[in-house]
Amino acid sequence: MTSEIKRRGLMLVLSSPSGAGKTTISRRLLQSDPDIIMSVSTTTRPPRPNEIDGQDYFFASPEDFERAVKDGEFLEHATVFGNRYGTPRGPVERALAQGKDVLFDIDWQGTQQLRQQARDDMVSVFIFPPSKNELERRLRIRAQDSEDVVRQRMSKAADELSHWAEYDYLVKNEDIQRALGEVEEILHVERRRRARQPGQAAFIQKLMRE
Repeated sequence: MTSEIKRRGLMLVLSSPSGAGKTTISRRLLQSDPDIIMSVSTTTRPPRPNEIDGQDYFFASPEDFERAVKDGEFLEHATVFGNRYGTPRGPVERALAQGKDVLFDIDWQGTQQLRQQARDDMVSVFIFPPSKNELERRLRIRAQDSEDVVRQRMSKAADELSHWAEYDYLVKNEDIQRALGEVEEILHVERRRRARQPGQAAFIQKLMRE
């Protein structure tokens, strides 16, 4: 007998200025929670060391990316620091229908587009650093970007921070473990929402008829 899906999956969106911790929190959440999967984005930027195509990103040429945009294959897409990023529609919609939660590591532009297409399925969390100095320190110690890119990211941080009010929840990442715990609490509460538990509603209606 097939087990009944008790709820529809949700889309958990994490956004932050670059270096504020959303990627670290995303990775730890995926390690600790077997009921959530990562949405793998498509990008035109070159792979970084140790990144795996199809696991970290789907790496695409600008031409292939543009074709996918025209064919409506993305739930959202944006240009960030000269590179294009997009969320493939098919895998996300299949996961939600199967009752799986999907985690998104995207910026405010992608979040706005996602909200327009799937507001009822989405929960958005904005993660912010304790200070600008700490943000710059984190960008420098991870040593993934050139000095010019670090300056670009710091310049863009003020614009990214200005979108905080568009999110459902705010999490200050002063301590990574505490910030992770807050995101886990948000996910736990959102999973319990009545609208996301059609199986439970059907069970209660059955109880009322007995």
